Amino acid sequence: MSAVATEDGNRILFALIQTIQANKQYLSDIDGLIGDGDHGVNMNKGFTLCEKALKETPGDLSHGLKTLAQILITQIGGSMGPLYGMFFRGMAQASKDLETLGAAGFAKMLAAAKEKILTVSDAQQGDKTLLDALLPAEEAFRTALDAGESFTQCLTKMSEAAERGRDSTLDMIAKVGRSSRLGERSRGVLDAGATSCCLLLQAFAEALREKL
Repeated sequence: MSAVATEDGNRILFALIQTIQANKQYLSDIDGLIGDGDHGVNMNKGFTLCEKALKETPGDLSHGLKTLAQILITQIGGSMGPLYGMFFRGMAQASKDLETLGAAGFAKMLAAAKEKILTVSDAQQGDKTLLDALLPAEEAFRTALDAGESFTQCLTKMSEAAERGRDSTLDMIAKVGRSSRLGERSRGVLDAGATSCCLLLQAFAEALREKL
């Protein structure tokens, strides 16, 4: 198969939700080294609220992403709620009315997620944020797609690039957010946002690959 049906959006959303739930403590531990230590807690709260909402009102992929986006934007504090809310809002809009999702469609979803985040964040690649995972992942997927690789291969390239991007934050000095006040002391720690972004992109890729 070169595409997956979007009708059962809950399956993909639950894969993302379970990933965040399983890594709640890990994400908070990372965040606690140079930040408030609440990244995993806040993410888990938002994704668990989404789980409850989707069990009550299931729908297609766009519906699930829209539900998650709305919860993150309206009910989760800090910077990550709005940032990830815009991330998933972009994905929801790009997947609206799609009955099947192929590589070209997913490339549009990644691009839309990136563009939405950039409307609310001045961060750039290298500033030690979730963009350090998202931007190279989106570029790797698009490059693989342009080279004629399969959807599965594109997802693999995306996952690998997200992981490299996450790992690159280890040697970065934070330029934005609360941790930016630490200066050189922010070096030597993975960024929590880049870590959660990598986890989510890899969970998305795995859920899609299972149906391809």
